[in-house]
Amino acid sequence: MSERLAVRKTYKLFIAGAFPRSESGRSYVVNDGKGNFLANASQASRKDARDAVTAARKAFGGWSARTAYNRGQILYRIAEMLEGRRAQFTDELRAAGLAKAAANAELDAAIDRWVWYAGWADKLAAVGGSANPVAGSFFNFSTPEPTGVVAVIAPDSPLLGLVSVVAPAIVAGNTCVVVASEPSPLPSITLAEVLATSDLPGGVVNLLTGRRDELAPWLASHMDVNAIDLAGVKNDQVRGLEEAAAENLKRVVRPGVTDWSAEPGTERMTAFLETKTVWHPVGL
Repeated sequence: MSERLAVRKTYKLFIAGAFPRSESGRSYVVNDGKGNFLANASQASRKDARDAVTAARKAFGGWSARTAYNRGQILYRIAEMLEGRRAQFTDELRAAGLAKAAANAELDAAIDRWVWYAGWADKLAAVGGSANPVAGSFFNFSTPEPTGVVAVIAPDSPLLGLVSVVAPAIVAGNTCVVVASEPSPLPSITLAEVLATSDLPGGVVNLLTGRRDELAPWLASHMDVNAIDLAGVKNDQVRGLEEAAAENLKRVVRPGVTDWSAEPGTERMTAFLETKTVWHPVGL
C-alpha cells in the first residue's frame, strides 16, 4: 500500500486570466449526480463580481479592436484545446450525472459549437451590416459593433449550455462575466483552464462560481455592465433582474425553453451588437 496522499484539486474563480480564491474565503460543496461529495468550489462574493466586471471592462478595448479573423482563430484554438482534454472533461461530465454516451455527446457538441461560432467571426459584419439607399449624394452604411461588457447567468447544462452562451457573446468583440452552473460548476472551471491557455486575452471571459441568487442581482444592477443574458435564471426571478437592469438601459436576453443540443442561430450574437450608421458624402 502506498502512503502517498492524493493532491486534491482546488476549484477557484477565473478573473483577469488568473485563478484567485474568493476574497470572502468561502466555498461550497459540489456533489455528483447521486449526492456524493466531489469537491469544494469557491463561492464568489459581490466584491469578486465587481473585480470581474473591472477586468472585463479593461479587456474590452483590446479584444474589440482585434480583427474578426483573429477572434475566429482564437475561438478555434479553444476547440482544439477541448479536443485535447477529452478524458478530463468526460470524467467531469459523468460526475455531473451524465451517462458515458451522453457525456461524450455533450463534449462533442461543445467542441463543434466553438468551431461553429469561430466561423461566424468574420461574417457578422456582412450579415448584420448593410449599405442603405438614400435620396442624395451620400453613402450610408450600417455596421455592427460590440455592445461592451456582458453578464451571463449560465444554464445548468454543464458544458454545452455554458459554451452556447459564452461563445456568441465574445465572438463579436464583447467581454463577459459568467456565473457558472451552481450545481455542476466543475466543467466550467476546467473550461476556464482551457481559456487561460488558448491565446484568449485575460479578462475577456471571467468565470464565477457560487450562488446565482447572490450574484445575479449585483450584475444586473452594475452600472458598467452593458447587457445581461438570463439563460440560467428561474422565471420567477426574471422580472426583478430586468428592473435592476433597466437602471442603465442594459440589453436583456430573457430565459426560454432551450434545447442546447439544437443547431444555434444568430440571435444570441446579434443580441449583443450595436448598429452604427455612418453618412459619407460621395466623392470625398
